[in-house]
Amino acid sequence: MTKLGLPVPPGFTISTEVCTFFYGNKQTYPKALEAEVKSALARVEKVMKRKFGSKKSPLLVSVRSGARASMPGMMDTILNLGLNDETVEGLIAESGDARFAYDSYRRFITMYSDVVLEVHSSQFESALEEKKHARGVELDTELNAQDLKELVQEFKKIVRHAGKAFPENPWDQLWGAVGAVFGSWMSPRAITYRKLNDIPEEWGTAVNIQSMVFGNMGDDCATGVAFTRDPSTGAKKFFGEFLVNAQGEDVVAGIRTPQPINEASRHASAEKLATLEELMPKAYKQLVTVYQKLEKHFRDMQDIEFTIERGVLYMLQTRNGKRTAAAALKIATDMVREKLISQIEAIQRINPDQLDQLLHPTLDPSAKKEIITKGLPASPGAATGQIVFDPQTAERWTKEMNRKVILVRLETSPEDIGGMAVAQGILTARGGMTSHAAVVARGMGKCCVSGCAAIKISYERKEFNIGNKTFKEGDFITLDGSSGEVISGRVPTISPSLNKDFQELMKWVDGYREMGVRTNAILPMMRVWPEASVPKALAFAVLSTCSLTPKESMLFVK
Repeated sequence: MTKLGLPVPPGFTISTEVCTFFYGNKQTYPKALEAEVKSALARVEKVMKRKFGSKKSPLLVSVRSGARASMPGMMDTILNLGLNDETVEGLIAESGDARFAYDSYRRFITMYSDVVLEVHSSQFESALEEKKHARGVELDTELNAQDLKELVQEFKKIVRHAGKAFPENPWDQLWGAVGAVFGSWMSPRAITYRKLNDIPEEWGTAVNIQSMVFGNMGDDCATGVAFTRDPSTGAKKFFGEFLVNAQGEDVVAGIRTPQPINEASRHASAEKLATLEELMPKAYKQLVTVYQKLEKHFRDMQDIEFTIERGVLYMLQTRNGKRTAAAALKIATDMVREKLISQIEAIQRINPDQLDQLLHPTLDPSAKKEIITKGLPASPGAATGQIVFDPQTAERWTKEMNRKVILVRLETSPEDIGGMAVAQGILTARGGMTSHAAVVARGMGKCCVSGCAAIKISYERKEFNIGNKTFKEGDFITLDGSSGEVISGRVPTISPSLNKDFQELMKWVDGYREMGVRTNAILPMMRVWPEASVPKALAFAVLSTCSLTPKESMLFVK
């Protein structure tokens, strides 16, 4: 993005070669690394006109992973690194905003303690909720500077009670964060994700150290996530969500209801929320120019993260976006028509497993159904299963008891990846269309309904309530990821229909394939499938267990 001339905060990268060295040498670093990092950070200080660890004009940095393949939410990130009791005063003096400074400080303590010191973030979240309750407010943005200053001290007490020492020296903080990001490459969630997506372990991850830009400095600041096309349908429309006066983790974590970036992104729960286009038209216009340039350059749908600091747009990340099977098909065929890619590139971009998803059933529209609530249609499809409230139960019930389950969570986190992988569908009480649950579910081809605020979940009692109705672990529910409906019990399904994009892609496949596959097998002969009703490439796939030609075949079609 920097080479494209886009507004990217200055920073530098510790390459994947260091990660390989790290794991090959008892988790140590090359001797030259420390000097190289200090030299690189000095160049960033010069550009930003700030000093790392300074009491007057402190440079704060983010520490992020940079794996070769996109692994959304699986790797660790730390924001606002460099803050301590002295540098926070320098941040206050420079910004003139004590509330912003202490908000950044409490965020840093939470993330660093969770990622590096292994003090679970739930303890800090509980303290935050107690503070909001004591002040009679609903949102963290309603807490004042003094409230946040008190939280900083409470957070440090939590760390001490856990038997940990929170580092005050910014350099100690930095090396702790670098080690944690490299360490997260071998975390259980990352290992599970790599196995699910065939990502080689030896690739390793890089570490990006980048100067901070702040979306939490006031009402002229924001942070957001956007896709250059709709990741659920593949429609050619700019799609995304943002939050005013927030940092990036707020959007994906689903703590607050995100706002649509434009009218095309608006959904039912955001009917009364202003769009980014309305609130910050100049920054939005620049964002449109940026996304168009990125998609043209990478020739694929992009998932982008951005921050707006006092009206100025900064780009933090771009990657090829996760998408549903239907979206992958539409985007590939549309980009051929737009002359962005060739037919053979379109074919190569479609994973065969994704085409299998298109052949799965959908809910029967004529069936009677008891809709108990409605959330956001985060990832389309239909799913029926028994309710479970934690990923461990989901894995156990699926593998040991052969049950089909729906994973129900307040919001998902990277630690839930194993349960998400085995579940038929995912239901969350919080989060938007760009939340962790939504993005990961789309990448897996899982049905997902997110941001279902009406459900009140109790993990302790293993139940959720909607009004006066209670649903317990083991009860059956059905999700419609295309409408966002949550339905009581089990609903019949109907066979899918294949659209023109599917048929067109299969014609291209017919034009390039050089091999037909035939094997001998015994099949019940139930009905004739005429050759004309299906593209030849699909017929070859279906008939891979039969020695007859499509015209001669009589197939058992379940």
